[in-house]
Amino acid sequence: MINNTSSRLFGARSSTATRARLTVGVYILIATAIAAACDVHGVSAPGSLVSISVTPNATIVAGSTEQMTAVGVDGDGRVITITPTWSVAASGGTISSSGMFSAGGTAGVFTNTIVATVGSISGRTSVTVSPGVLASITMLPTSASLGIGATQTFVATGKDAGGNTLTFTPTWSVVAGGGTITAGGAFTAGNTLGVFTNTVEAVSGGITAFATVTVTAGPLATIKVTPVSANLAFNGTQQFAATGADAAGNAVVITPAWTVVASGGAISATGLFTAGTVAGTYSNTVKATSGTISGLASVVVSAVGGGGVLATITVLPNPVSMQISTTQQFTASGKDALGNPFTITPIWSVVNGGGTITASGLFTAGTVAGLFTNTIQATSGTISGLATVTTTTTVTPPAGAANLGTAALNGIMAGTAVTCITGGIINANVSISPGNTVTGFGPCVITGVQHLADAVALQGQLDLTTAYNTLAGLPCPPANAIVGNLGGTTKAAGVYCTAIGIGVSGTLTLDGGGDPNATFVFQAGTSLVTAGNIVLINGAQAKNVWWQVGSSATLGTASQWQGNILTLTSITLVDNATLLGRALARNGAVSLGTNNTITLP
Repeated sequence: MINNTSSRLFGARSSTATRARLTVGVYILIATAIAAACDVHGVSAPGSLVSISVTPNATIVAGSTEQMTAVGVDGDGRVITITPTWSVAASGGTISSSGMFSAGGTAGVFTNTIVATVGSISGRTSVTVSPGVLASITMLPTSASLGIGATQTFVATGKDAGGNTLTFTPTWSVVAGGGTITAGGAFTAGNTLGVFTNTVEAVSGGITAFATVTVTAGPLATIKVTPVSANLAFNGTQQFAATGADAAGNAVVITPAWTVVASGGAISATGLFTAGTVAGTYSNTVKATSGTISGLASVVVSAVGGGGVLATITVLPNPVSMQISTTQQFTASGKDALGNPFTITPIWSVVNGGGTITASGLFTAGTVAGLFTNTIQATSGTISGLATVTTTTTVTPPAGAANLGTAALNGIMAGTAVTCITGGIINANVSISPGNTVTGFGPCVITGVQHLADAVALQGQLDLTTAYNTLAGLPCPPANAIVGNLGGTTKAAGVYCTAIGIGVSGTLTLDGGGDPNATFVFQAGTSLVTAGNIVLINGAQAKNVWWQVGSSATLGTASQWQGNILTLTSITLVDNATLLGRALARNGAVSLGTNNTITLP
């Protein structure tokens, strides 16, 4: 009993111990599992490299640098210290062994170009290279040839040192004349012909580019046919010529089409006209056309006709009175038997003493006073013309008070420039010497010929100086001294003078006393300023009225002026002022406002 009981007790105790040991083991396993779940890395080191990330994904200015960084991680996402090998896979620049990237000169997006490698594992990032600072400007076109008033848009392209195109806004300017330019680069050619080297400039941040402009004559505006008329016998011939000009009077080369529009004969393709056998006056029958522009000339056909043969030569002025050792320009004009103009190039000579003469007709009086009858001779072929010269030792008013010589054909003469705002009409020639600047034509109009700093203009200025000095030297009677404003007064023929300026407000009446050659000379020491009009009565004529001004003249608004104005410096016509006469300035400019008209007297 006891043994059995003991055995059972022992067996019971053994089972309890076993169960206790099993329970403890389960607890240990559970605790171990919990510990493992709560602390995966508890004591273990990072694993093997799985991936590499490279930063930054940068935008870099060409030529600059950026430090790249590479980070490695294992399969559990733990950071692993690495020392990668750096390389550039898709261009964009270079990289050092430490990861310092240097951007190249070519702008662009370089995808996955930066590579960091450890073993077989690589990481990549992209780089955007943007253009650098402005290094150069290219102008297009680099040169342009433009007619007067024409436009050309210039384009400036900027690049950095690597040749990448940059977006920028240059400052445009004209530095050597030739025209004007807008803020957008649109250049408009001026009225002065010539080559303007490096005149268009584009500037940005101290970087510049230039372009050259050549200003040529503008589009054809007028055609002049010469001679303007011809007198021909039946079947006679006349060679016509046509010259083209732009709106500013600059020569334009043309090859015109010749036609006969009002009968009278036939004309060849080169302008050789052959008269028919029907007598008559054929006005504006010869026509030269280029595009839409035409010029005309007239023909008189007769059984006898002038035949285009020189019959007479007239020498002007004749007679002339001048001081010893002074000069006088003579001109010679030819006509056929019917009085039609005939172009000549005369040979000049002095046949009865009194001085010497040049090949162009400029006579210089000798040092001996006297009357030299028919001493000036102009000859063409067997035909001659003569003029008489009287030389004196004192100043004597010539017929008409002064001889303008070659200056007489000009409605305007200036020393520097002629300008006009709008609406102006000059019904005569315009000459400038030594300057050559004409501005505002068009919209203003010159019906005659322009002589800009040429030999004709130079001779005109010499003749103007002679006439100016003659007028200034005329004796002025004390009774004719000007003591107040001339407006509201009436003056007879004579020489009037003041050491200061002449003012005319209202109406100044000039009375010719029934003499069509009555001469009026007004000598102003300084200025002429008007706010009124000139009225001529009893035979007085504008061509015989002279204004000699020691400085400058101003014709006020709406003044209706008459006479020849000769100034030392400048002349200004204010809006709506008109002049029946000439505006002749020796040294300065002639300036017109709006709606001015100048007509030769």
